Amino acid sequence: MLESVTALAISSALDGLSARQRAIASNIANVNTPNYTARRVAFEDAITRSVASGDGRAEATEQRSLEPTRLDGNNVNLDTETLSNVDTVLRFQFAARAAEGPFTGLRTAMRTSS
Repeated sequence: MLESVTALAISSALDGLSARQRAIASNIANVNTPNYTARRVAFEDAITRSVASGDGRAEATEQRSLEPTRLDGNNVNLDTETLSNVDTVLRFQFAARAAEGPFTGLRTAMRTSS
């Protein structure tokens, strides 16, 4: 049960979302740093490919944003980061609930079997 494709994909998603959250925090912290380039984390396509191949494990990749820069060379857009943060938090909550589902059933079964 713990090594199923679904469980591995959910674990990979939680890892990717955590990495994305760290990148967003770094971007926001550096919004006024000259020549700072925003970081972007991607993992969804890797999970899709991994699940299709029957595995479920996938690594997140981090890239520098190619968005236009301001005059100081920084390209962090606070509006974009804020929306991305909200989206990431909601996705993490959803994935965490999906991950705890099998354990909830197991706890229930253990309580009722005694």
